[in-house]
Amino acid sequence: MSRKTTPVFVQRRTYRRRRVADGARLLPVFGGILFLVPLLWHGGDTRAVGLEAAPDGSRTAWVMTYLFVVWFGLAVLSGVLARFLVADDDGADEDGGA
Repeated sequence: MSRKTTPVFVQRRTYRRRRVADGARLLPVFGGILFLVPLLWHGGDTRAVGLEAAPDGSRTAWVMTYLFVVWFGLAVLSGVLARFLVADDDGADEDGGA
């Protein structure tokens, strides 16, 4: 006595909006992982990373540059995701949505 189940179809706009919202929710986790990457860079074996463990602070400069680039990239990516979410909200209002 099993009932036939019909597949659930979601409108393409709704599906994409949900995926963008999921991406926005995962962005802090992705950023946290990227911020932890410098902890994996070893000071002893510098050939694999391309950094020299010099006492003048050049390694620190590379790490700070990396962190700034990651921070800037996350800010740009979150702005792009926010723009897609806001654009979808405006489109729903024009179509007569609630």
